[in-house]
Amino acid sequence: MKKILIVLATTFISFSVFADNHNSSAATEVKNATIAFNKAYETNDVEGYFNMYADDAMLYFYGNRWEVSTYYDYWKTSMIGAGGGVEKNTVSDVQVMVVPGGNTAIVSSFIENRSRSPKGDINEEKGFESEVWQKIDGVWKVISLHYSVIPPE
Repeated sequence: MKKILIVLATTFISFSVFADNHNSSAATEVKNATIAFNKAYETNDVEGYFNMYADDAMLYFYGNRWEVSTYYDYWKTSMIGAGGGVEKNTVSDVQVMVVPGGNTAIVSSFIENRSRSPKGDINEEKGFESEVWQKIDGVWKVISLHYSVIPPE
């Protein structure tokens, strides 16, 4: 009986270590994905940025829900295509929490952003962003994003 308990304990500990390593690996993958996501945004890489969204992602910023297709059209034609763009998008305090199962993760971060409208107006703001990522067909995609501006002090 003692041998059986030792074998069971060893097995459960092994599974626990494997799960922790799997989640650690997923957390690293998601952190790298969110860094690439924000870099694509900062460099006005419209296709690279939007390729990281699931087609049916839920988006909320500036008091409105957005459909990915509407947001894409806005960026492609009314912002980047019209001469505007992002000049700075510095991300800090990135926190990643992988949900049990390892295929979904929540990311939160602070963002310092400076953008230029097509007319040349500069907007600088600080914000807090929450993203939900899911591994879909082996690729991490944003399935939900919520951005809130932090009011100046």
